[in-house]
Amino acid sequence: MNTELPQLKAAEHRGSFGLMDIAIILGLIGLGWSVIHFASGMLVHFDEQAVPLLDESVWSIPYYAGRTLLRMWMAFACSLLFTFGVGYAAAKSRIARAFILPAIDVLQSVPVLGFLSATVAGFMALFPGSLFGVECASIFAIFTGQVWNMTFGFYHSLVTIPADLQDAAATFGLTRWQRFRTLEVPASMHSLLWNSMMSFGGGWFFVAQSEAISVMGKNIKLPGIGSYMAAAVERGDNAAAFWAVIAMLTVIVASDQLVWRPLIAWADRFKMELTESTQAPGSWFYDVLRVSVVLSWLSERVLEPAGELLGKLSVHRNGPQPVVAKGHTAVKQFLYVGVFLVLGLFLAFYAMRGLVGAVQAVRAGVSLQMAGHIAWLGVLTMLRVFAMTLLATLLWTPVGVWIGFHPKVARVAQPLAQIAASFPVNMTFPIVVGLFVAWRIPMNWGSILLIAMGTQWYLLFNVIAGAMAIPNDLKDAARTYGLRGWALWRTLILPAIFPFWVTGACTAAGGAWNASIVAELATWGGTTLKADGLGALIAEVTQRGDTPLILCCIATMSFFVIVTNQLIWRRLYSLAERRFRLD
Repeated sequence: MNTELPQLKAAEHRGSFGLMDIAIILGLIGLGWSVIHFASGMLVHFDEQAVPLLDESVWSIPYYAGRTLLRMWMAFACSLLFTFGVGYAAAKSRIARAFILPAIDVLQSVPVLGFLSATVAGFMALFPGSLFGVECASIFAIFTGQVWNMTFGFYHSLVTIPADLQDAAATFGLTRWQRFRTLEVPASMHSLLWNSMMSFGGGWFFVAQSEAISVMGKNIKLPGIGSYMAAAVERGDNAAAFWAVIAMLTVIVASDQLVWRPLIAWADRFKMELTESTQAPGSWFYDVLRVSVVLSWLSERVLEPAGELLGKLSVHRNGPQPVVAKGHTAVKQFLYVGVFLVLGLFLAFYAMRGLVGAVQAVRAGVSLQMAGHIAWLGVLTMLRVFAMTLLATLLWTPVGVWIGFHPKVARVAQPLAQIAASFPVNMTFPIVVGLFVAWRIPMNWGSILLIAMGTQWYLLFNVIAGAMAIPNDLKDAARTYGLRGWALWRTLILPAIFPFWVTGACTAAGGAWNASIVAELATWGGTTLKADGLGALIAEVTQRGDTPLILCCIATMSFFVIVTNQLIWRRLYSLAERRFRLD
């Protein structure tokens, strides 16, 4: 009987330097050159009055795909830093949580087009005469489509860490950095990884809107696969759309095999269990990396020393602290409070001034009757969001549990689910518009399907993560007691995946509001189908550049999301924290 934990196994003996290491070195050099090559295109001169046209030839697609992929990973890096910083602050400080969670509720409800309308002009003014300003606006828009799901998932993982592990960390006197590196990040790894994959797919979902910028009277198409797709949709060019889809699927599959699948295999070591799984996730690329002499050298000589340096630089330490004069401490506290107070007043002043200006613009440009109509459209979109969440829960919860319980199935299902989650909904318009017209399906009902195509995957990915995170010793105990069917679901599966389901359902509902902008207004060539809803109205007024209506629509959508989160999702989060923890 093997009683050794996989986390405690000695590292296997690594071979000598060989052809595989040479291939890895060449791959790293090629990756570095590609980043420099594609990044150089972001720094060229740009004139708003003479926007260069996109190259419509098929041969330009690989370069456009590279530009888009670079934007995606830059946005993801920013999302990861934001997740660690803001999610950690929300989990550790009640005061910070009181501000952060409502702020995220508002920000996740602001449509991607809303961020573009507010940031394009600002970034262009920040980098005048350079394409980098528009690139920053596009990256920021992709960032807003990725970050909220990751932050919610990481925060919820931190607040549901078992109390015995927290007590053990306190007993050993770990510093905040040591606790973060050895307990909190590993404990949240499954949720963080699967939410990262979903968030990355969410970035693909809105890539066309992020690169083909048509807001506030501006019509700018950045070089990228998203803008190429948007141009193909405008022309109704099926051939160009087909090759763009093939390129996007190629990039998604390559990302899965070279990034996400190895990370899933690596993260299996962080499961909180006493027995090792007999069907651990695997990855051919991860197996190659594990025996690489080059990567082992980089880990030992670069990554580990960098981690130790960060630990030494950690300010917050447990144990005895040097004695400091009370007067000196009081002066430092006074200075800290003064700085934060001044900064808070400065931000509050500009926020209040912007709010007053927005209210004045809405009062001057939006009639009371129009405001009532916008509220009614918000109700219609909210009903579609609820319908999508309910249907996705009934459909994908059992499927996600089945995939999570069978790692061999997950190897095939996970990339397929990621492709489906990443597929831009506007590329389905050739089929959807034709089917809706042929079968006489009203867009008011058909838009629910389009919304689900982009947001149901948040729920699926979180359920898979929850099922995979169930310790094997609990599964063995369930088998020992003969639990099957509904008894197994009621006793083990539902309590274990409930925190993950809450995160997935909450982010799916938030993403559905955003997806309604694309789903309620479908256009292919000369055919347009429009649903009655707030999303369709936002798409129309944003393209027109009607600032008062844009502000009113975004405020209405934010109001609906905040009320829903406070009445439903916050209470479910609280229930998950109190009752469904692996303590």
